[in-house]
Amino acid sequence: MADLDYPLLTPAFADPGAVARPLYIVTPDGLADLAARLGAVAAAWLTATGFKGDLGELRLLPGPEGAVVGAVAGYGTAAARRRLRFGLVKAVAGLPAGDWRIEGDLTRVERAEVALGWLLSAYRFGSYRKPKEAGLARLVCPAGVEAARIMAMARGEYLTRDLINTPAQDMGPGELEAAFVALAGRHGAAVSVVRGEDLLEQGFPMVHAVGRASPRAPRIMEMRWGAAGPALTLVGKGVCFDTGGLNLKPSNGMSLMKKDMGGAATVMGLAQMIMELQLPVRLRVIVPAVENVVAGNALKPKDILTSRKGLTVEVNDTDAEGRLILGDALAWAVEEPCDLLVSMATLTGAARVAVGPDLAPYYCDDAGLVAALEAGAAEGCDPVWRLPFHDAYESVIEPGIADLDNAPGFGFAGSITAALFLRRFADHPRYVHFDIYGHTPTEAPARPKGGVGQGARAVLCGLPGMLGL
Repeated sequence: MADLDYPLLTPAFADPGAVARPLYIVTPDGLADLAARLGAVAAAWLTATGFKGDLGELRLLPGPEGAVVGAVAGYGTAAARRRLRFGLVKAVAGLPAGDWRIEGDLTRVERAEVALGWLLSAYRFGSYRKPKEAGLARLVCPAGVEAARIMAMARGEYLTRDLINTPAQDMGPGELEAAFVALAGRHGAAVSVVRGEDLLEQGFPMVHAVGRASPRAPRIMEMRWGAAGPALTLVGKGVCFDTGGLNLKPSNGMSLMKKDMGGAATVMGLAQMIMELQLPVRLRVIVPAVENVVAGNALKPKDILTSRKGLTVEVNDTDAEGRLILGDALAWAVEEPCDLLVSMATLTGAARVAVGPDLAPYYCDDAGLVAALEAGAAEGCDPVWRLPFHDAYESVIEPGIADLDNAPGFGFAGSITAALFLRRFADHPRYVHFDIYGHTPTEAPARPKGGVGQGARAVLCGLPGMLGL
């Protein structure tokens, strides 16, 4: 087993008093003014090297003795920045190690985005292989940017990425529980865990049914933190590996299924942000953790389960297991009052077909929550897209032989019907459900290939409007 460091809280800015080299950020339109400011030698160097100020373009500035004394990074056009979020940080990879400060006519919002992208771009998953970089360029937090808030966002994202990137051999239900307990311990939160055949079968029958075939026992975990303020409950899908069960996935569908606990990893990263920032909320985090594997006692197609809520569910596909364990978890969540309920899950391929890997689709019927969440997504540089709880499709998830169908043969709107299924268990007027991907398929600025959090920063930045903080 690798030496896994789940308390990986390394993202940090350089010391504000550090002697830092300047990184001049310039748009194509501002290049002439910057050249005049830097002087004839630097201006000639930029011209000779063909620097145009394109997004992410970089030129190092040599001093009289040949040492690098500064750098110029292109900020591109507004259209280029819309097309490539965090595009500026492409330039960071070319900076020599050491401390840097930003120079340029950027707004506070733009400086905050650069700072966040800088920290996110420094992430390396080093549990199994040491990163190749000898050192990283560190940023002095720009003026007007709240360093603690940006670092908390980055640290929560690092935790989420580490958890998703860890292979299933080292991230089963027990290891996810260990990471959950470690997170709680860092912030003085209380944890309870329900495990064991009898307790789960009686209290959380769908969690038990999905996870019983694995020798790595299923469980459901709860964390509580904060004594005052509005009540916020987060629920995350923790399928540590998904073979599809007896409806076995083909190999190409199974290859990324270590990420099927991405919902759990994301709510844990969000909880890390909330607790580190000491937000005035009463936080409750619920994570059902299972493996969906094949064995003689595995859940079978056409089995009918009686959920914690009492609703019966016909299992028409054992590969639609995430909504089953979330059903029990959401039913538990609403057994006590809360002011906001959020669930996150790597739930459907249909969501990926609809919006691709970059956007986090979400469902919500409360206009006030939607407005606050959309504003939070813009502030947190965390794009989301609203999909509808379309009531007309309610009949699709009703098989007739049971109250609900976990995998209707409708052939359309797979993400919507899954969300409608979950809403039957959430039964809360202020409910937001995210159907995330949790993975970056190709390298992107501030998003290395592999596990990624989606929706967490949008929720964090939206909480003031969502909960009146």
